[in-house]
Amino acid sequence: MTIGIGGTVISVRTDSPQFRRLLIERYAGFVGLTDSHDVELKVELFEPDDGGLDDDLQLTRHDEEWWIQRGDFHAHWNASTGRGFVRQPPSPYAIDSVLRIIHSLILAKRGGFLLHAASAIRFGSAFLFAGVSGAGKTTMARLAPPDATLLTDEISYMVRKQGEYYACGTPFAGELARVGENLSAPIKSVFLLEKGPDNRIEAVSQADAVRRLLRNILFFADDGALVNQVFRSVCEFVNQIPVRRLIFVPDERVWNIIG
Repeated sequence: MTIGIGGTVISVRTDSPQFRRLLIERYAGFVGLTDSHDVELKVELFEPDDGGLDDDLQLTRHDEEWWIQRGDFHAHWNASTGRGFVRQPPSPYAIDSVLRIIHSLILAKRGGFLLHAASAIRFGSAFLFAGVSGAGKTTMARLAPPDATLLTDEISYMVRKQGEYYACGTPFAGELARVGENLSAPIKSVFLLEKGPDNRIEAVSQADAVRRLLRNILFFADDGALVNQVFRSVCEFVNQIPVRRLIFVPDERVWNIIG
C-alpha cells in the first residue's frame, strides 16, 4: 500500500494483514495501491516489553543514510535510494512519527516544511492558523464555516511549486481527531493565534513572523546544513506570504474577518 501526502508517495510493506488494515483506516483518503512511489519502507513488527519505551528521539546521519530511533521504534532510511526499514510495535504511533520525520527531511531539501498549524481552504485559497498547544488551532478548525475545507487541525504541510506556496492536507490529526482532506491550494495568509476579548487582525514584522514560525516548525534533525535550509525557506516564505496576528474570541464570528 502507499500513503501519499503533499505529492510525496511512501510505500509501506508489511506482512501483517491486521497492521495493514489499521493503516488503511488511519490514513483514509491518503492510501493508494500504486507501484509508483518516492520512498519504500519495510515494516517489521514486534511485541515490546516495558524497557526503554520512553527513550527520546535520536536522529543520526552518515552521508545519505539516516538512522531514526526512539523508545518504541528503530528506523533506517536512505535519502538517495528512498528505501528504508522500520522495526516497531503493532500500533500506528511509531509509523506516524517515522512518516512525519521523513517528510520533514524531504521537504527541507525542497524549500517546504511542516508547521504546527491548522489549515483550511476557503474561496480557493488556503489559510493557516499557527500556534503552540492551546493557542486555538483545533478551535479554529472546529469553528470553520461549512464552505471551508479542513486540511488539518494539527500539522500543516507546506510545499513550494514553481515559486508558489501551497498548503496540502494531511492525515495527522490533532484534538479534533479528524483526518484532513487530501487536497491542496495556494496559501493566502498565515495567522498567529492569540485568544483575546475581541476579533481583530494585527500586523507583524517580518522578523517577528520568522521567529514565531520557527518556534512552530516540526524539524527533528540536528543537521547544520538542513537547519540552515529550513531557516532560509522560512525567510523566503515570510517574504512572499502575509503573516499576521489573529486575536480572537472562540466563536464562529472570527471567520468573518478572514479572507
